[in-house]
Amino acid sequence: MGEFRFKQFSVRNDLAAQKVGTDAVLLGAAMTLPDASRREPQLLLDVGTGTGVIALMAAQRLSAGMEDFLIEAIDIDADAVAEASANFASSPWSLHLHASKISLQELSLALDSARYDAIFSNPPFFEDSLKAPDGRRSAARHADSLSYRDIISFAAERLNPGGTLSLILPAGTELPLTRTAKSFGLSPFRTIRIRTTPSKPFKRIIAEFSKGVPVPGEPCEEELSLMEGAMRSSEYSSLTKDFYL
Repeated sequence: MGEFRFKQFSVRNDLAAQKVGTDAVLLGAAMTLPDASRREPQLLLDVGTGTGVIALMAAQRLSAGMEDFLIEAIDIDADAVAEASANFASSPWSLHLHASKISLQELSLALDSARYDAIFSNPPFFEDSLKAPDGRRSAARHADSLSYRDIISFAAERLNPGGTLSLILPAGTELPLTRTAKSFGLSPFRTIRIRTTPSKPFKRIIAEFSKGVPVPGEPCEEELSLMEGAMRSSEYSSLTKDFYL
């Protein structure tokens, strides 16, 4: 698929099994990131990075007001890690991005006292469904090797107090996802329900949770339609204006 060009960076999109897509761009543009006014170093984790596009979008957003941050990006696919590493190296934020071939389970065992200020993921989400014949693409799309439960469990243990977990998943997972997060002590604070057009049912959710800081009142709930007729909606255009050419 060659190169996918954004305003401030480009993404090679040849090797990773999971290509640049709308879900990744939505999460990268919409997710909550650490406040730029925080002076202490910020450590973030991208789980299942693929091409690295979400980490790159996070780096662009953080760099607007923060100098001391590091985004660790992990994936179990060696080609994806190689491609993400190349994309990071050619970006303006190469010193703030690092990709590693390691599973979340292996990372959990390897860490000592490290804690993250934000964890984000566009995880595999097909469960108990027909798998693609391409093993790498199947691993990237199915939850056998990495479920949202795995990510929630890791986040509950490895987030700093007040740290955030951001996930994009099918809309039908909202209730079990929220129940699972609460069972691990994570508080929901924001949900964005996403559909293609205003007349369509919701297709995706971006669900965000925090650790150790009760959220006053009801969690923030938002809705986003991607299209108005044949054009991007004004809300989607506004959300992605700093990224899409």
